[in-house]
Amino acid sequence: MSYEIRLATAGDAVVIAHHRVAMFHDMGILDGADAAALEAGAREHLAVALTAGTYTGWLVEHTDRVVAGGGVVVRPLLPRPGWPNGGEEAYILNVYTEPEHRRRGLARQLLTAILACCQERHSALVSLHASDEGRALYESLGFASTNEMRLQPRSPQ
Repeated sequence: MSYEIRLATAGDAVVIAHHRVAMFHDMGILDGADAAALEAGAREHLAVALTAGTYTGWLVEHTDRVVAGGGVVVRPLLPRPGWPNGGEEAYILNVYTEPEHRRRGLARQLLTAILACCQERHSALVSLHASDEGRALYESLGFASTNEMRLQPRSPQ
């Protein structure tokens, strides 16, 4: 089967938003009632971010259909131990493969492309949140668990 990786454009916001919703659904943290609102919000946000360059996405196509994708958001990294001059942190997100195309190395190919971009940008730090399903892949690429904690100060709308 032939797969091609390409950069996402603003016109791809629809499929990336769909993948984002499917990813959260597959992880069991999104139910059907919230899916439509999340997809609409993600589609709107991604269209702007892809145009502005604040989100960079990569998509895998098979027979003119997007079957996988992933992206990165770059944010400032304040000076800290190990990085006394700061720099940038690349946050990888939206890594998703349609179920019928899983176990073919597509996520690994996406991560390889994303990490090459991070290396070209000289990103000081690369981070992501791993699902149980993706953890082994990320660990095989050198990612390690951290001590991150989270507080949600107000309930979602």
